[in-house]
Amino acid sequence: MEAFFQPIKLSLFISFISLIIVTILGMLIGWVMEKKIFKGKVVLDTILLLPIVLPPTVIGFLLIIIFGTNGVFGEISSFFFDQTIMFTIWAAVIAAVVVAFPLMYQSVRTGISLVDPAIEDAARVDGAGEWRVFRYITLPLIKKSTMTGVVLAFARALGEFGATLMFAGNIPGTTQTVPMAIYVAFESNKMGLAWAWVWSIIVVSFIMIGIIRKSA
Repeated sequence: MEAFFQPIKLSLFISFISLIIVTILGMLIGWVMEKKIFKGKVVLDTILLLPIVLPPTVIGFLLIIIFGTNGVFGEISSFFFDQTIMFTIWAAVIAAVVVAFPLMYQSVRTGISLVDPAIEDAARVDGAGEWRVFRYITLPLIKKSTMTGVVLAFARALGEFGATLMFAGNIPGTTQTVPMAIYVAFESNKMGLAWAWVWSIIVVSFIMIGIIRKSA
């Protein structure tokens, strides 16, 4: 039974850790991109959204180039930890963050764009700083957009396959998530096992969406 539940545990761990990261980054970067004007903004926005349209194998390839043995971050990792991030659970987290981030970012940015600036300006006139304006005015007004981003980002992280396979590998007990376990079971003609994992991921998705909708 442990062998069955291991991919599920890994998938949930990776999905929740990546969700925390993309929620924080998505809200911060989404606010900056919507509120600030600077040179190269359109180019940066395009780069941030690229993972939505890039094939997962391309994302995996780029992550290998950046974090691999000869990559900048790979060399830093090797220097401090005597190993690269590749083929570890943190490689799977990074892959999930990269593919899920644009969904959270775009949802947050869309929500912020719909907030009436006059409401925020009224708070500033009353002496509220930018953090208080964001915390007590903007954040409550973009709650639905944020929840939408959370659902989409979680689903994308939970279902990630291609980039994770290339960058983190398919190591049972270490990086083998449910999507990869399903693929291996299908290839081995173990349809009962494949269906069990399919239903497990469906149930987890239903529960997650239900919790988020209830809190929205």
